[in-house]
Amino acid sequence: MHQYNFLLDAGKMPDHWYNIIPDLKTPMAPPLHPATHKPLNPEDLAAIFPMALIEQEMSNKPAISIPGEVMDIYKLWRPTPLRRAYRLEKALDTPAKIFYKNESVSPSGSHKINTSTAQVYYNKAEGIKEISTETGAGQWGTALSIACSMFGLKCTVYMVRVSYDQKPYRRSFIQTYGGVIYPSPSTTTDAGRAFLAEDPNTTGSLGMAISEAVEVAVKSGGAIKYSLGSVLNHVLLHQTIIGLEAKQQMESAEAYPDVVIGCCGGGSNFAGLAFPYVQDKMKKGKDIDIIAVEPTACPTLTRGLYAYDYGDTAMMTPLLKQYTLGHNFVPPGIHAGGLRYHGVAQQVAHLTREGTIRAVAVHQNPVFEASLLFAKCEGIVPAPEAGHAIRTAVDEALKCKASGESKTILFNLSGHGHFDMSSYDSYLAGKLVDFDLDEEALRRAEEAIPKVEEVSA
Repeated sequence: MHQYNFLLDAGKMPDHWYNIIPDLKTPMAPPLHPATHKPLNPEDLAAIFPMALIEQEMSNKPAISIPGEVMDIYKLWRPTPLRRAYRLEKALDTPAKIFYKNESVSPSGSHKINTSTAQVYYNKAEGIKEISTETGAGQWGTALSIACSMFGLKCTVYMVRVSYDQKPYRRSFIQTYGGVIYPSPSTTTDAGRAFLAEDPNTTGSLGMAISEAVEVAVKSGGAIKYSLGSVLNHVLLHQTIIGLEAKQQMESAEAYPDVVIGCCGGGSNFAGLAFPYVQDKMKKGKDIDIIAVEPTACPTLTRGLYAYDYGDTAMMTPLLKQYTLGHNFVPPGIHAGGLRYHGVAQQVAHLTREGTIRAVAVHQNPVFEASLLFAKCEGIVPAPEAGHAIRTAVDEALKCKASGESKTILFNLSGHGHFDMSSYDSYLAGKLVDFDLDEEALRRAEEAIPKVEEVSA
C-alpha cells in the first residue's frame, strides 16, 4: 500500500530559520539608499521597519531562533504535510517520483502567513499598533490581516486594482479579520493620486501598491510601520521553515530530490522551499536542479535586466541589485497576481546570476491545464501562482518519461485556489490569453532603470 503523506511531529518542527547569506559563494551587492545611492545602513530603514527585522535583514548568523510566541502560532497549522503524488505520477505515466510540500493548509491558504506571523510579532514587541502593506493576488494581505488580528494590531492593505476586481472574496477574507483594504492605485495617498492622474484606467501593479503602503508608513512619524510579503532578506528567511521541514519529511520518505521547484514572483515561497536545498548544493556538493518558475507575461529572471532598481514605482524603496523589468513596468492582468512583480528578491537574483539555480517562464494556459490535472489527481485546486510550479513539475516528469529516468521531483504547493475560481472560469471558457513580453517593454525598462555607480559589498 502506498504511503501518500509524510507527516512531521510538531515536537520535531524546526526551531530556527535558515539564513543563506553566510553560505553564499560571493557577497551580494549592498542595497543602496534611494536618494543618495550610498550603501544602506540600519538607521535608513528605521522609519518603516522595527529594529529586530532590520537586524535580521542584515544578519550574518546562519540560523536565527524562532520566538516561542511565533512557534505557538505556527503550530496551529505547522508542520505542513509533505505528500507523494502517486495519482499524478500514474496519470503522467512517468517513472519520476513527485512530492509536494502543501502550504495551502494554513489559515490564510498559503505560505505567506509564515512571515506575517513573525513580522507582526516583532512589530508588536516594539510597541507598534498599526501596519500598512500591499498585496497582489490577496494572499499576503490575507496573511497579514490574520496575523494582525492575532496580535491586536490594525492592518491597512493596498490591493492591486486588477486583482481587487478579479478576486472579491479575497477582499472579504481580509475584512473578516479586520483589515482595511483599498484598490491600488487609490486616492488616499499622494503616490496613488499621481498614478491615477497619469492613467485613470490603470490596472495597477505591485510597484504602485508598495509606493502607497510605504508612503502611509513614512508619513506616520513612526506610528505605522510597513510590512512586505516577499523580496527582502528577512521575509525569505522566515519562509525557510518550509524547506527545513521538507528535508526531514523527505528523509522519512527515504528520498532526496533531484529537482526542486517553486513559482517565483518576489521569491518568498520559492526561497522557502529551495534555500535549505541550495545550502546542500553549495556546502555538500549535492547535484540538484533548482528551478524558479515565472510567467511569460512578467519574465523577470528569464528576460529582465540585472541592475540596481527600485522595488516600487514611486522610487521610495531602497535600490537592490536584481533582475528587473523596470520599476514602472505594469504587467498584463494575468490571474497569477502574486507573480506580477517587476523585480525579484536580491538573494534569488544573486543565486541565478551565479548559476546555482535556474529560471524558466511558462504561459498561463498550460499552467491551468496542469492545475486541472493536479486537482483531478490530488484533490486540491491550486492557486494560479502554485500552478506554475505544477506545470514545471509535470514537464520535468514528462522528460523522465521520455528518457526513462526515475528522478525525484519536489515542488512547493504554495497555496490553494479557492478564492481564484474566476480564473478557472476564464480558462474553462477559453478566455485566457497567453502573453509574451515584447522587446519594447525591455527597452522602456532599460531607460527607466537608474544609472547607479557600482558599489562593492
